[in-house]
Amino acid sequence: MKIKASIMDQKAIFRATTRIANEIIERNKGIKDLVLVGIKTRGVPFAHRIAEKIMEIEETSVDVFTLDISLYRDDLKEIGYKPVVKENFAGDIDGKKVVLVDDVIYTGRTVRAALDALIDNGRPKKVQLAVLVDRGHREFPIRPDYVGKNVPTSGDEVVSVKFLETDGEDEVQILER
Repeated sequence: MKIKASIMDQKAIFRATTRIANEIIERNKGIKDLVLVGIKTRGVPFAHRIAEKIMEIEETSVDVFTLDISLYRDDLKEIGYKPVVKENFAGDIDGKKVVLVDDVIYTGRTVRAALDALIDNGRPKKVQLAVLVDRGHREFPIRPDYVGKNVPTSGDEVVSVKFLETDGEDEVQILER
C-alpha cells in the first residue's frame, strides 16, 4: 500500500484525545459509574490515553477494560473458523456508563460485534462510542458519540492509525490500495 496522506501527527492525536476526554466528562456530568472499554487492538491504547486525560482533569481514575471481539465478528468464515481469543473480559459493566473506544470507525461492523460481546458480559446502563477517526461508509446504523477527526475516504483507501504503544510512533495516515 502507498501512503497518500498523513492526516494526524502526534500533536493532533494529543489534542483530539484531550477534547474527547473533556467531552466524555461533560456529557456524563462527571465520571461517576463511568468505564472505558477499548476494542482490541488499537482501541485499547486509545482508551488508556483517554483515561489518563480524564485522570488529569478529574483527579480520579476510571477503569479501562479490554474487549476482544474475535468470536463476534461476522466474517469468521473468511478469516478462519477458530480464531484464538487470548483474553477473557475481566470488567464489571453492570449498571455502568460504558464508553466503547476504537481507533477508526468505517462500516460499523466492528462496533456491532463489540456491542454483542459487551452485552454478553453484563448489562450496562448506557453505551457510548468514542473513535479517533470516523471515515464514513456505514453499513450499520451506528454513529460515534465522540470523534477525534472526520475523514471522508473512498472505498479504495485505508486509514492507518499508529500508536506509540503498538507501533512505535503516533500518526494517522490514509493509504491507497
